[in-house]
Amino acid sequence: MSEEKKAGNAGGYKGKKTDFRGKRTGETGRGKRTGEVRRVGPYGKPVEKKAEEMPGLKARRIALSVLRKVTEGGAYASFALDQALQGSGLNAADRRLASRLVYDTLDHLIYIDYMLSQVMAREDTDIKLRNILRLGACQILLEDRIPESAATNTCVQLCVETGMEGLKGVCNGILRNLVRKKDELAMPDPEEEPDKYFSVKYSVPEWLGKMLREDWGDAAAEIAAYRNPDAPITIRRNRLKLDEKAFEQMLEKKIWGKEKGDLPDAWKITGAMDIARDSDFLAGHFSIQSESSMMVCLAMAPKRGEKILDCCAAPGGKTAYMSEMMGDTGRVQAWDVYDHRVALITAQAKRLGIENIRPIMRDAAKYREDLEGSMDKVLLDAPCSGLGVLAEKPDIRLHLTEEGVGELMETQRKILDTVCRYVRPGGRLVYSTCSLLKGENEYQITRFLEEHPEFEIEKLPESIPEKYRQYESTGLQLLPNRDGVEGFYICRMRRKDAE
Repeated sequence: MSEEKKAGNAGGYKGKKTDFRGKRTGETGRGKRTGEVRRVGPYGKPVEKKAEEMPGLKARRIALSVLRKVTEGGAYASFALDQALQGSGLNAADRRLASRLVYDTLDHLIYIDYMLSQVMAREDTDIKLRNILRLGACQILLEDRIPESAATNTCVQLCVETGMEGLKGVCNGILRNLVRKKDELAMPDPEEEPDKYFSVKYSVPEWLGKMLREDWGDAAAEIAAYRNPDAPITIRRNRLKLDEKAFEQMLEKKIWGKEKGDLPDAWKITGAMDIARDSDFLAGHFSIQSESSMMVCLAMAPKRGEKILDCCAAPGGKTAYMSEMMGDTGRVQAWDVYDHRVALITAQAKRLGIENIRPIMRDAAKYREDLEGSMDKVLLDAPCSGLGVLAEKPDIRLHLTEEGVGELMETQRKILDTVCRYVRPGGRLVYSTCSLLKGENEYQITRFLEEHPEFEIEKLPESIPEKYRQYESTGLQLLPNRDGVEGFYICRMRRKDAE
């Protein structure tokens, strides 16, 4: 049964079918078919249904507030949603509904806007009203478990609540028009407008769709279509505090769903509410880290007593894992260009009880002569487009521009050319991103090796399972749709010994 029905029938009339006008079909009153439900009070006067009685309205109110923060204020969906749900008082079903509506709307935003444009008289709709229409259209076009009447009526009420009572008729008319015409809505012609068709179908900007198809050919459609909103959370034990047996005993006490991951120490968790507030997490017994991110650390293969530099380290997950692999010996310098992000690394080390990490606010693109050839290993997990995690974070596409991606590639080049100088002869350099674009990954390394013949590619270690390493060529590109993990690129290089 859907969350709507669990909440008490989204249309508001238990056990009866409703149409999009909020009327009950086939309802009888004193033996006559009236077609419309009327609630009466004293003296037979009609009683208006209170907004708070609308099942699912609170969840939609939360969803709209998050959508507005993301699309109007530039917030990140995951953070905005977490903040909105804290203290909201929503039951589990409504929390799931709010989350689903946020992510489904953002995930299909270009598609939704394109379909709405076919039933709207004007394109320059106020952004506040447009977000309400997007929320309604998501339910009408994509959520087959939600009655169309519930989608329409609650959106009209949200117009009133957001100070747009004068536009509630416009909102009602557009959404009712969408309901009537949804089977007649047309996609762009794939032959005449292939770029636009790809953009609308997969809700990616046209420039990004073109990049993906240039890089991946026919596979681009599968990559762009991949969605994984219910991906499990991956956690790993703190090697400094728990051995494998103790960690598994800790997990047995949890009511979570749990399954061993492919990598050492990794477990996939489902059904965990607010896992970052779990007592064992706060005590530093485990960290939340994807298997793709863990593979970057396995590629580094840090050893006890080494000097390591993590160039763009915040929030510190890879830094911490490498420190644990080193037994809290040696030294790990963890840089970030922003003070508040350095604070995240500091907090991470404190929670986990790690002492060999040195968080420093530093711009990795600026050369430090005193560090020339001083590091055993350097990790550059470079600033990137983040397209490898698009399946879990659909709002990423809202923050990207073609010019911005070009600037990121230039930043990657500059940092890579700078920090490679800190690697000692015989030392190791690992370059990684959470991107799927070859310009940020394979092509970046090809260019680097041409300009820096003192480096050569090293094969990835056997600690990374063969099921992933089989795709290694100029580095390893992990694809979410193919590999079932976050999209990452990892390339391990060695600085040749001095002659």
